[in-house]
Amino acid sequence: MVAKKVSKTKTSPLKIELPKPEKVEAWGMNKYSLSSVLRPTTVEEIQSIFQNANLNGTKIALRGGGCSYGDASINSEGIVLDLTEFNKVLNFDTKTGIITVQSGARIKDLWETGIGKGFWPPVVSGTMMPTVGGALSMNIHGKNNFKVGTIGEHVKEFTFLTAKGEILKCSPKTNSDLFYSAISGFGMLGCFLTVQIKMKPIYSGKMRIFPVLVKNFDELFDYFEKEYKSSDYLVGWIDAFASGAAMGRGQVHKAVNLSEGEDSDFPDNCRLDKQHLPTRLFGIIPKKWMWILMRPFSFNLGMRLINFAKYVASILVNNKPYLQGHAEYAFLLDYVPNWKFVYKPGAMIQYQVFIPKETAKEAMKKIFSLGQSYGIINYLSVFKKHKPDPFLLTHAVDGFSMAMDFPVTKSNKQKLWDLCYAMDEIVLKAGGRFYFAKDSTLRKRVMESYFPKANLKKFYTLKKKYDPKGILQTDLYKRIFLTD
Repeated sequence: MVAKKVSKTKTSPLKIELPKPEKVEAWGMNKYSLSSVLRPTTVEEIQSIFQNANLNGTKIALRGGGCSYGDASINSEGIVLDLTEFNKVLNFDTKTGIITVQSGARIKDLWETGIGKGFWPPVVSGTMMPTVGGALSMNIHGKNNFKVGTIGEHVKEFTFLTAKGEILKCSPKTNSDLFYSAISGFGMLGCFLTVQIKMKPIYSGKMRIFPVLVKNFDELFDYFEKEYKSSDYLVGWIDAFASGAAMGRGQVHKAVNLSEGEDSDFPDNCRLDKQHLPTRLFGIIPKKWMWILMRPFSFNLGMRLINFAKYVASILVNNKPYLQGHAEYAFLLDYVPNWKFVYKPGAMIQYQVFIPKETAKEAMKKIFSLGQSYGIINYLSVFKKHKPDPFLLTHAVDGFSMAMDFPVTKSNKQKLWDLCYAMDEIVLKAGGRFYFAKDSTLRKRVMESYFPKANLKKFYTLKKKYDPKGILQTDLYKRIFLTD
């Protein structure tokens, strides 16, 4: 039980004694709050917490795996409702591939439940640690977005506790307005309770991977446009330190699922012990030590050398296909535990942009050039292809995204924020969008510039309808939606 005590009084039918505040940190370590954290395990506990908040005006931030880079699940002026203990896998129908889970179940629970039975989640993020509720709130995408869309497009139905206390069943045909708004609604309308997701069948525990070297942005975009129709997944790593004719150089990893009957080791190679990420590099060095070994390189020259070494290494394996397990390919962010500690004693932000295909290449060239002119180079750049989706506050476009990791230090923070503001203008001019799960710097004016006015009007109408007392607030919501 989350709360220490739930009791009835004359002034309030439900009085919750809050636990001692604890540090609740953004994944990028760039923001935190000191908040009382409640960890419910039942629907009734979540209902009680919502009822108490409506009676007393308490502000609640919903939190899942805490994987958002910025302030999307922290609350400096209220409590945090951590759903990670509301995490049961309720049912998995191997005939239909539909899995039913409580919203605190993680992506990890989805794939571990499904893979031994020949199923894989239709969409996964770069880490397996987000909860399903958090994934739907942000409507996560994966390396296959161009092919299958966002995770929301694979949800059959969910039950939802609105902020004012109603439990509603939602699907594309039932309470459809709420269905298409709660998914992408970044936790501002209510709490997902149970979720049904259709998993996809697989016929091997491995995929065929094609590593391909690209020498600049032109080759990068050309390769994606040429290969996406024959790919199941596509992702590009870019060396942001390269300039001039080499700007945009890097390596693309194309992945293709094996066909039914193609793998003689199936289903044996779908066993969990053959899918979990290896714990040692080269079978020798514990990966939990890797961030310590990388830390001496956590400055511009060091990262320039690492990026260059990675590019040179990619030459050696160029166009040499190999087989790789699903988890090993999908969850690169889990490959080196606590890799973000490389940025300590500072922190990091990720700046991710989504830009239409007509303007993406030139806009991304300008963004990289701008960072170089500021002397603030992003240490890790990841490139993906996207397609639009039908959700209210979608970040998706018919185009491409670039996610860029920047170090945050005491000495560079103001200059870094200035750089982000300048990059915002390039993105807006190119017709681009941003992503709340990754954001740390977005401003209200920018948000209002890229979302259609009709979408924002509908969101505010639904917020008033389902959360009339405004109990659901996060620091991100206050920063982007309430601050002028």
